Amino acid sequence: MLKRTKIVATLGPASEEPGTLRQMIRAGMDVARINFSHGEASEHRARVAALREAAQLERRDIGLLGDLQGPKIRVKRFRNGSVHLNDGAAFFLDHTLGLEDGFEDGVGVALETMHEDVEPGDVLLLNDGLITLEVTSIDGTRIHTRVVHGGILSDHKGINKKGGGLSASALTDVDKENIGLAVELGVDFLAVSFVRSANDVREARRLFREAGGSGLIVAKIERTEAVDNIDEIIDAADVVMVARGDLGVELGYAELIGVQKSLIDATRRASKIVITATQMMESMIENPIPTRAEVSDVSNAVIDGSDAVMLSGETAVGKHPVRAIQAMADVCVGAERYPQPPGRTGHRIGDYFERVDEAIAMAVMYTANHLNVKAIIALTESGSTTRWMSRIRSDIPIYAFTAHEETSRRVAIYRGVYPVSFELNHTDSSRLYPDIFRTLLAHDLVAVDDLVIFTKGDLTGVTGSTNAMKILKVAA
Repeated sequence: MLKRTKIVATLGPASEEPGTLRQMIRAGMDVARINFSHGEASEHRARVAALREAAQLERRDIGLLGDLQGPKIRVKRFRNGSVHLNDGAAFFLDHTLGLEDGFEDGVGVALETMHEDVEPGDVLLLNDGLITLEVTSIDGTRIHTRVVHGGILSDHKGINKKGGGLSASALTDVDKENIGLAVELGVDFLAVSFVRSANDVREARRLFREAGGSGLIVAKIERTEAVDNIDEIIDAADVVMVARGDLGVELGYAELIGVQKSLIDATRRASKIVITATQMMESMIENPIPTRAEVSDVSNAVIDGSDAVMLSGETAVGKHPVRAIQAMADVCVGAERYPQPPGRTGHRIGDYFERVDEAIAMAVMYTANHLNVKAIIALTESGSTTRWMSRIRSDIPIYAFTAHEETSRRVAIYRGVYPVSFELNHTDSSRLYPDIFRTLLAHDLVAVDDLVIFTKGDLTGVTGSTNAMKILKVAA
């Protein structure tokens, strides 16, 4: 059974062992993630070069996602590396305090406007929510707080405001430099961290295009403001990532999964791509098998309709990168055995279509779900037709036949869509269909006499020109 949900796996030191990347691809990695928050440019270049070589050897088109660091708001450093905050103690935050001058009574913060973003009564969450501070007063740039839940606080730990509202820009100067590196590396997806509004997405797209990038823009939902502005963000982005780390801290964990489900649903209804990420199999950084809770978490993300699920530390620095991917792939396949019944979808049922190719895609899926069809074949330039098809729940594989490597790597993240390299050198249907059948049979994707649905456009080489579908019987 083909895995329909795609897996994004983060590259790092754990993936650099000889042969590991090829094993990760075989285990089920569809898209590789480069995290610009860690590592030097030279390391990223070496990892991408190794990825391309491994993908070529495995004869697979693997997408590449570059993840910008964004304005992670952190404390500065302590004189002794860390302090222990006791419950009820007073503690201050002040951006004017020196870079390494933190001590038992207070520490510097990296956000210069933080004192303007808080007021007495606000709750600040440090170190992924393990430490809780309540703001008691603001004196100039100094934010005075009371420790509600204490613990050890060390250098560079993150800060969130419960409910959101910290005003750091989504794109830092470092991010703008890394956009240039992302273009050099040839990323297929550029992820923008800590998005607050559609303007953040548009600005990232503008800078990416000006630098020569042509990939899709991923909006990472990590802030409460992003949830409040989700419709405009979905409209501006190509892909939405439900990044549950900082989002869970700001929202509160009790709200997180309900919001996750609504974000997945809203993104799919808008015919966009959605990734569910963060701590999906966190225990496998150390352990060779996932916990039952992690299996449940991944399964629910799959059943809810995620296009992709993501591994972070599990494959970047974990002890079992290949096993983590294999375990996630097994869980995806298991969850996919319980799809929504064919023909029951209400996707776009009351809408009028503005594009012919989208109308064809919807007609294909309605037909496929009401006929004994074994596969859908789309001749595609950009992959957009297959994206629309993939919004309809179905267990019928969609094969994106394309001559463009860039398109192959892009559709690698679409749920239930599989790229097939195919050169179209003529428009003669008497030759085209046998060529397609030979390709399908050679890859063992269908059998003789199977019914398949085929889509194409009259104008070869023109994006968005799909205007026809045919039902064909596979011939030898």
